[in-house]
Amino acid sequence: MGSIETVTGLVESSKLGKTLIHEHFFFGYPGFQGDMTLGRFNFEEKKKQGIEVAQQIQKQGVDTVVDPTPNECGRNVQLLQAVAEATGLNIICATGFYYEGEGATPYFKFRQQLGTAEEEIYQMFMEEITNGIEGTGIKPGIIKLASSKNEITAYEQMFFRAAVRAQKETNIVLLTHTQEGTMGPEQAALLKEEGADLSKVVIGHMCGTTDLNQHLQVLKHGAYIALDRWGLQGIVGAPMDEARMAVLSGLLASGYEKQILLSHDTVNVWWGRDPVLPEALAGLLQHWQPDHLFKHILPSLKEKGAITEEQIQQIFHSNVSQLFA
Repeated sequence: MGSIETVTGLVESSKLGKTLIHEHFFFGYPGFQGDMTLGRFNFEEKKKQGIEVAQQIQKQGVDTVVDPTPNECGRNVQLLQAVAEATGLNIICATGFYYEGEGATPYFKFRQQLGTAEEEIYQMFMEEITNGIEGTGIKPGIIKLASSKNEITAYEQMFFRAAVRAQKETNIVLLTHTQEGTMGPEQAALLKEEGADLSKVVIGHMCGTTDLNQHLQVLKHGAYIALDRWGLQGIVGAPMDEARMAVLSGLLASGYEKQILLSHDTVNVWWGRDPVLPEALAGLLQHWQPDHLFKHILPSLKEKGAITEEQIQQIFHSNVSQLFA
């Protein structure tokens, strides 16, 4: 079946077990580095917080988590490794950059003007995939890609093209961010046009749209879709969980369980200072936790007869094993 890089080394894809495809242990929007006087960093404190999150997830029988934190959003592979070693949870990290509107764009945008950016992005991907991240020897198991709302900008397209080049050489999985659920079919089409292996592509945040036609267009390209923001509702264009459940139920009834992955996209530890949520928003986000699917969503779907144990096994075990095979 093949093996996949985790922050503690290679794991056979058939042994990944129950997997969440998109959760952030540690994350900060670019610019958090300028607020570290008040948002101080202490490795042991953050490690303890990460361990608590891992244990919360493991209580639901989860064996593996994919953490697709982009390079410029506070990716810290040594912390991830420390959490994995302390808990036994498999953690798969990423190489990649965030979308133009919220990413650290000046660095590669400057190089874009010089005409060297796309080649340098490709070199960055290949160095981290083959030799490891920042001298640690820890290697990513995915490339993270992202696009803007209603467009894939010229800046973002450089990353998509460079990622396909890297995938052709390494067979690495490509996992994407769609802003507010837009551009999923366009991402899949672009990757296909560049020659990507769509069986090793996950189009993320597709639960941002309740338009089943958008989901079907991606699925017909042969890619996986991730309905991966359960509990995140009423903010960043995210629909309510009830609407997501209707979409998932429809897709399962249509026989697409072999191309679906589920997760929450939680941010469990923020870099900089923790955000303070208004009371109304805090209520909407009360279930935005990395165990929400298992405590609330899946039991509800099972009670309604909308999902079976066999489909749950397919989504959380078999699909992931096949994706990373």
